[in-house]
Amino acid sequence: MYKVFTENKAKSFDCKSESELIALFKDYKFIEAAGGIVVHNGKYLFIKRLGVWDIPKGKLDKNESPEHAAVREIEEECGIRQPKLISKLVDTFHTYEHKGKWVLKKTYWYLLESTEKKLNLVPQTEEDITEVKLFDKNQFLTIKSETYLSILEVIQALEKQI
Repeated sequence: MYKVFTENKAKSFDCKSESELIALFKDYKFIEAAGGIVVHNGKYLFIKRLGVWDIPKGKLDKNESPEHAAVREIEEECGIRQPKLISKLVDTFHTYEHKGKWVLKKTYWYLLESTEKKLNLVPQTEEDITEVKLFDKNQFLTIKSETYLSILEVIQALEKQI
């Protein structure tokens, strides 16, 4: 069973494989992205983009692995240096319209760790990120009340691991 998230809802598709799911969306442009939640001293990093809490992520470059893309995007979007991969969290699918064309995006999500003594969090404003902030796990309700359905899926996967 695969879930695909749209702006305000999730729809499940009973497909035997990911390729079968992608075939259902054959008229959509398919994009792969990767990102992750960084833990630092027991707190978890989130970004605010376009007024909504989100997780750093971005499109995979040609021939780039999802793991490498997740690290690169976190570095670019937040100013964290060399976060280390801890584990895979979940993969999500969501659809959106971009420049009159529908897109199906698969995002690979990871849990990472920063061992920097002091973080210099810098939001990548050219990506419409206005805030980078660390949250205790007991503050996740704040994130959950102001985020996308697909991000809720990632947070649920994180909560199962911690």
